[in-house]
Amino acid sequence: MELGGIQKGRSCIDRIGSARRFKLRRNSSTADNPLDSATQHTVAKMQKMTEYQLHRLAIAPMMDWTDRHCRFFHRQLTRQALLYTEMVVADAIIQGARERLLGFDDAEHPVALQLGGSDPSKLAEAACVGEAFGYDEINLNVGCPSDRVQSGTFGACLMKTPVLVADCVAAMKAAVKIPVTVKCRIGVDEQDTEPALDALADGVFSAGADALWVHARKAWLEGLSPRENRDIPPLDYGRVYRLKTRKPNEFIGINGGIQSLEEALKHIDHVDGAMLGRAAYHTPGILADVDAACYGGKSEAFDFAALIGTMAAYATRHIERGGRLGHVTRHMVGLFHGLPGARRYRQILSTDATRPGAGPDVLKTAFAAIDFSGADAEAA
Repeated sequence: MELGGIQKGRSCIDRIGSARRFKLRRNSSTADNPLDSATQHTVAKMQKMTEYQLHRLAIAPMMDWTDRHCRFFHRQLTRQALLYTEMVVADAIIQGARERLLGFDDAEHPVALQLGGSDPSKLAEAACVGEAFGYDEINLNVGCPSDRVQSGTFGACLMKTPVLVADCVAAMKAAVKIPVTVKCRIGVDEQDTEPALDALADGVFSAGADALWVHARKAWLEGLSPRENRDIPPLDYGRVYRLKTRKPNEFIGINGGIQSLEEALKHIDHVDGAMLGRAAYHTPGILADVDAACYGGKSEAFDFAALIGTMAAYATRHIERGGRLGHVTRHMVGLFHGLPGARRYRQILSTDATRPGAGPDVLKTAFAAIDFSGADAEAA
């Protein structure tokens, strides 16, 4: 990614002045001609949703996992799925090393930047920087329950303040031209998920959000760790389905506990898109079927040898820039889950690839351990 994106982004910062002053208000033309205005609004909503409908399947933003190396790897498996960065706090983008935080390979497109924060003006500025870097979408995190986001009063905490979330969305929409979306939970703590999720959805869509991705679990801000919050609160897919029924002209995507591509496709019968998380990370080989299953691509045997060659070349470039092989290969450990030789492959990547001075030949050696002739056999 060229650093020129930062320089080009300075002009878009000029739009933030209006974003800071942005307030949700009814357009005066609505009162003058409510029928025409309502019709135009509905048509615009449907057109917007149709455009975003291309993102039928996405890979969830996951802290410490979906970094630039992970996304480049996932992109070699699926050309169509929407990829997300880890959450990046708006303050870090404004004050920090932007290339390190936001730099990515052009091959990753379409790729969305997920932001954390609760100050509309700071989020607008960070979104503008993200747009200048070339991201295809800005997403606001309203679902992370970690202690870090609670201390900063953002993430899942924002489920309690839907008006503030709407203000954040409105500010970002005023600052950028790319889609602005939200990822949330169905509620937090003792909230009744029916009014809580409805209030959040009503606010963000009124503010102009292009899509709402919903993790179909509550988040418990007290009493559960972030890891426990991914498993213990029960899944309630029906609540997300009901939101889609209530919002037929808005893009509603679903996330949480989806273990396979087949499960994702079943959810898409009820909502507009599905988001794979840990299943995509731990068993990334399932992504090789995404383009054919979700986007009408040609169904054919995936060329894993070419993938390894691409990743070895990518790792070489990363090492030449001062990186380590393990930065890349740690995301590839589960690639051949279920194939003979997978255990040996994992061992090589988990040990040899992490040693100082390890080169891309380690990846090729690991790949040589896989026996594709017994694809249906148990892993060795």
